[in-house]
Amino acid sequence: MKTYVAKANDITRKWYVVDADGMVLGRLATQVAHILRGKHKPAFSPHQDAGDFIIIINADKIRVTGKKAEQKKYFRHSGYSGGERFESYLDLLRRKPEMILRHAVKGMLPKNRLARKLIKKLKIYAGNEHPHLAQKPEPLSLN
Repeated sequence: MKTYVAKANDITRKWYVVDADGMVLGRLATQVAHILRGKHKPAFSPHQDAGDFIIIINADKIRVTGKKAEQKKYFRHSGYSGGERFESYLDLLRRKPEMILRHAVKGMLPKNRLARKLIKKLKIYAGNEHPHLAQKPEPLSLN
């Protein structure tokens, strides 16, 4: 019996829209990473981009559990010595709520060239509107 490996032109990609209003950050991120990677399809192969596009709306209404809202910190570095920057979850939620979800999903993808390709298929918007109506995205309800 031979193993089936889908070719790049055999893969059909869908567009999904997810409403993040009231959803828990980590649980949403795991399900989104699963779909971006293509693990929900029967023709999944770990070395191939077989996933679908995902549009997340209402990223500013995401929630975290426990004391994470007060204690969680995000780290970045400028590249210069002493260039460390820390930002709290609440400050980043006010300034750029899309970055919180992008950071969570990116951490759940593999650390390689494929992940850099996959993260480009994730579109995140703070409000209720998105400019991808021409792609006819299907609503996706995640638990």
